[in-house]
Amino acid sequence: MSDSKRKILVTSALPYANGPIHLGHLVEYIQTDIWVRFQKQRGHQCTYVCADDAHGTPIMLKADQMGKSPQELIDQVSAEHQRDFAGFMVNFDNYYSTHSEENRQFSALIYERLRDAGHINRRTITQAYDPVKNMFLPDRFIKGDCPKCGAKDQYGDSCEACGATYQPTELKNAYSAISGATPIEKESEHYFFKLGDFEEFLRNWVNEHVQSQMIHKLNEWFESGLQEWDISRDAPYWGFEIPDAPGKYFYVWMDAPIGYMASFKNWCDKNGVDFDEYWKEGSDAELYHFIGKDIAYFHTLFWPAELKGAGFRTPTGVFCHGFLTVNGQKMSKSRGTFIMAETYLKHLRPEYLRYYFAAKLGSGIDDIDLSLEDFRYRVNADLVNKVVNIASRCAGFIKKKFDGQLDSTLANPALYQEAIELADVVADAYEKREYGRAMREIMHLADKANQYIDAAEPWVLAKQEGKEAEVQACCSLGINLFRVIISYLAPVLPEVAEKACEFLNIDTLAWEAIKEPLLDHQINKFKPLMQRVDEKVIEELIEDSKQSLAAQPQVQAVKPAAEETELSKEPVADTIEFPDFAKVDLRVAKIAKAEHVEGADKLLRLTLDLGGETRNVFAGIKSAYKPEDLEGKLTVMVANLAPRKMKFGVSEGMVLAAGPGGEDLWILEPHAGAQPGMRIK
Repeated sequence: MSDSKRKILVTSALPYANGPIHLGHLVEYIQTDIWVRFQKQRGHQCTYVCADDAHGTPIMLKADQMGKSPQELIDQVSAEHQRDFAGFMVNFDNYYSTHSEENRQFSALIYERLRDAGHINRRTITQAYDPVKNMFLPDRFIKGDCPKCGAKDQYGDSCEACGATYQPTELKNAYSAISGATPIEKESEHYFFKLGDFEEFLRNWVNEHVQSQMIHKLNEWFESGLQEWDISRDAPYWGFEIPDAPGKYFYVWMDAPIGYMASFKNWCDKNGVDFDEYWKEGSDAELYHFIGKDIAYFHTLFWPAELKGAGFRTPTGVFCHGFLTVNGQKMSKSRGTFIMAETYLKHLRPEYLRYYFAAKLGSGIDDIDLSLEDFRYRVNADLVNKVVNIASRCAGFIKKKFDGQLDSTLANPALYQEAIELADVVADAYEKREYGRAMREIMHLADKANQYIDAAEPWVLAKQEGKEAEVQACCSLGINLFRVIISYLAPVLPEVAEKACEFLNIDTLAWEAIKEPLLDHQINKFKPLMQRVDEKVIEELIEDSKQSLAAQPQVQAVKPAAEETELSKEPVADTIEFPDFAKVDLRVAKIAKAEHVEGADKLLRLTLDLGGETRNVFAGIKSAYKPEDLEGKLTVMVANLAPRKMKFGVSEGMVLAAGPGGEDLWILEPHAGAQPGMRIK
């Protein structure tokens, strides 16, 4: 890659505006931020933009359940996302929303250009329709039995049990995940992007702009044939209306990638930059997308084809990464390893995680594992014992004995030369996203610096008369080596780098600056830059994240049943062990809707809002409550009870109630301030 100044535009995938950021998300944003910071440190013109993905059915439904407008919901979530990203020092040049006027205009423009060029097809299709909610159902809002293996409660597009893919109409015993009703089939005209028109272009493009590990998967899609892509959705839908099709809206995946353009245009308008210099065909600017491998299909086929068909430039590169596991397993709420960004920041410094991810990340798509024991060991061993230790071992001598003045010459020019010659190796690793290789090289240099100090023994020399010059020379070189190392780590540890600048009394850690050592230079008093991670802190983090289930005295679950039931008066059942009880996932739920069940004497149908999804639950509490008295109340439900097909529909959980029965029956109500979806601890 040329060392001349480059114009680079970088994006990360847009986080969906209906939930918080967790550590799995942060793999991508930290990976991207490190790359961007490196490019800026090298002096390149690099701009990093992102936005909330703010459209789609889930957001529309969640906002309705929360009694908010979709705009209110996406504004709230955007503020939370930006708070969490800032907490992890992910430094966007512009963070925006796909629900913006810029995105509306670009979406319409790209659609109209594709339409006018003959790349849009219209035809009538048959879809699943919810007769209760009066809306067409997206695939993920239809559940039922897998048509291949028979696994129950699978989504309408794929089976998590056997991996089969299918059409929603193939599901057995299908039901709406929104209302629980059995879907009916209904016709509607839809708009399709003719992806196959671009097959030859895409086959050539992916070979040059996508990681080799992804090409095999893309070739599978080519071999099975590129299908037309449905880019429209029927009202009601939260999104942009298609310009020439009243009542039809752009599918969220149509306008989401265009949000990259919209966010950048917003930044250009605020900073006087020519948008077309980056997005016109033939642009000499570089465009890179960092994404998870699960959304490669959209970014490596649909997106470049849309851009090509609409007369815009295509990406220089699409970089996919793998998923995050914790302690070798999928992130788990019950084990406390499904860790939210906000929770982590209550216990640990963000740069610890930034470094650990960097030490694990390569240029491929392999999953990475966050081993919490290894995390603690590596932070303590590498950052505290190796890197920070160099400065702390040398700074005191320089400050106390030489009034903060570094020597005028280098004690070991060859060692310093070796340190700065590593710059090209580290830069190459950063550029290729081989952060793990970069961290290994840097830590190897830190080892050499510490070995030099160990051999020189300034603490021994300081006690010997006439050895002052040797102490100054040794510690001055140590501090210069520390400066080189922290310059290499600056993209990973931005706050530490900033504090190191204060200590070193310099303005910048520009990549090329290390060629000139700090000689006859005044440094400031050293202040601790990092502390060791204690095992107890990790335990507290896990405990804070864990699903903590407190026993609720005198609480009895109201059984959902196909037939009417009384609260059980049977003898106590066989005892269970605590691990069995700990599997119960108790959640705060808002009763968004309560209604009578036709033909049932004691059941009420409750629509429960869990703060991100809706559950349909039957509860035998009709003798104690009127439906209208329940709506808006908060209660507690068992959220991980397997859905049960019943006479009146599917029940997707269980509410908790106490009392002898009849009118003396009370649903459990959580404490003031509880929010839908909150775990009961």
